[in-house]
Amino acid sequence: MAITRTLSIIKPDATRRNLTGRVTSMLEEAGLRVVASKRIRLTQEQAEAFYDVHRERPFFRDLVAFMTSGPVVVQVLEGEDAVALNRRVMGATDPAKAEPGTIRRELAESIEANSVHGSDSDENAAREIAFFFRPEEIVG
Repeated sequence: MAITRTLSIIKPDATRRNLTGRVTSMLEEAGLRVVASKRIRLTQEQAEAFYDVHRERPFFRDLVAFMTSGPVVVQVLEGEDAVALNRRVMGATDPAKAEPGTIRRELAESIEANSVHGSDSDENAAREIAFFFRPEEIVG
């Protein structure tokens, strides 16, 4: 397997409950390495641009409102097949269907407030990383 990168977002429900360290520990214990990280507050424009792929979906407005409701922590993770590994550690979108020991099963409040976002492909990871980070901010 190749060493690749992916984007992770610790969402407002998790930062509100002071779970940033716990989420990061779970990611690191699984074999992912944080090579860039920053705590930010998304503007409405940023959230709309980032989630533009969902613009026509009925949940788009609620998603944007949720993601702008508090700070998030955006991170670049690096590891062997990072996208797939991060998605395994996150667990299913619906915490009730997530495997025990995954971030969403252990920490999420609901399917909407599910604590984390992760890229779903290497192509999207590259796009999402570039959305939040300049190359010089990523220190491997």
